Amino acid sequence: MRELVTFAVGQAGNQISSSFWQTILNEHGLNADGQYVGNNPNQLSKIGVFFEPSGTEGKFVPRSVQVDLEPGTMDTLRSGPLGKLFRPDNYVNGESGAGNNFSKGFYTEGAELLDQVLDVARKEAEKADMLQGFQLIHSLGGGTGSGLGTNLLTKLREEYPDRMLATWSVLPSPKVSDTVVEPYNATLSFHQLVENSDMTFCLDNEALYDVCQRTLRTKDPNYTDLNSIISMAMSGCSTTLRFPGQLNSDLRKMGVNLVPFPRLHFFTCGFAPLVAPGSKAYQALTVPELVQQGFDPRNIMAAIDPRVGKYLTVAAIFRGKVTSREVEVEMNNVQTKNSTGFVEWIPQNILTSLCDVAPPQLRMSATFIGNTTSIQELFKRTHDQFSLMFRRKAFLHWYTGEGMDEMEFTEAESNLMDLISEYQQYESATAEDEEFVEEGAYEEGEGYADDSQGAL
Repeated sequence: MRELVTFAVGQAGNQISSSFWQTILNEHGLNADGQYVGNNPNQLSKIGVFFEPSGTEGKFVPRSVQVDLEPGTMDTLRSGPLGKLFRPDNYVNGESGAGNNFSKGFYTEGAELLDQVLDVARKEAEKADMLQGFQLIHSLGGGTGSGLGTNLLTKLREEYPDRMLATWSVLPSPKVSDTVVEPYNATLSFHQLVENSDMTFCLDNEALYDVCQRTLRTKDPNYTDLNSIISMAMSGCSTTLRFPGQLNSDLRKMGVNLVPFPRLHFFTCGFAPLVAPGSKAYQALTVPELVQQGFDPRNIMAAIDPRVGKYLTVAAIFRGKVTSREVEVEMNNVQTKNSTGFVEWIPQNILTSLCDVAPPQLRMSATFIGNTTSIQELFKRTHDQFSLMFRRKAFLHWYTGEGMDEMEFTEAESNLMDLISEYQQYESATAEDEEFVEEGAYEEGEGYADDSQGAL
């Protein structure tokens, strides 16, 4: 088995996670209590990736840890439809909340809770036969998801240096903002994510909102609608670990194929087919159709335009009755037709995996994960908002009052600037700039040696 342990940190993380577990339960034929009610042997053959069998016959418990700094989120989960699903010891919560303050989540309140979370993590890791890694679901705008989430990431990296760490991070949206200090929290989080995560999938409420309105024709989407799209993509990423297929992939293979330099591990993702309920009857599902939709800028779950930058690498995971020839032909077409959209110095930069089992209620589906240089738009936006406030030291006393230093803000800012310039550098590189690319790779490698962190 190659198990994945999931951490949901903060309110956003826990809401996305309950939607994700709902999707996974449906795929494996389990009901809301974790009892098996399906009739397909495929559903149980590798159920151990996300679940472990409990003492009761036919009952399965998710390998999941729910964390928040205030009790409200946990109470909502316990009293919700999935209340009986999770192990009671795996709910870890503080009492006071982080008040949208990164330093409370990272240093004061969060640090007190961290030992408890790590104990639960250790127990989950020990129950696994062969742990593939951890996935963390959190948002970067609030206090708990950003502060406690990234602190947890640092500690996991120390304790399990050779396991994969993937994060599903909800970034602040360009136009819609919940809190005024989002740019601070996000910039301080990026500082940690660049160093400690292996793969970061960037999500964005505004982009998801647009997908719901434009593609799914939902009048006024709520968080449940947004979360269900995220959970489809999340389930797609681990699908080849959980079901038989012709071409397998897992988090590590994806990481190796998607991350050319250790710092450039921020991805966008797309899911197809997304069809409005009214037009389902009129649409034929074919591989070209899926690919067309998967690469469509309007279907991407982060507010960026991939046409502005270039794709470094792409992973495409197909599910259902798909022949590998169709997929290969289609992927080849994408690369030849749109050759300017891919960097030329990485040949064969699309990784494909095929899984025979389609998601429930669909004949075939595909998940696309792209490592594109246009992700720098997200970082630039955050940085612009950050520098506007930081120049005037606005709201800074909330952070310094919790024991943070102004230096940390300056460091986080310069790290973000470096990241943006790295993306620009590799976007403009051509195959002729051989020295340049090699030098870049060498410098990146050096950073890893110094920090003694497990490279992919």
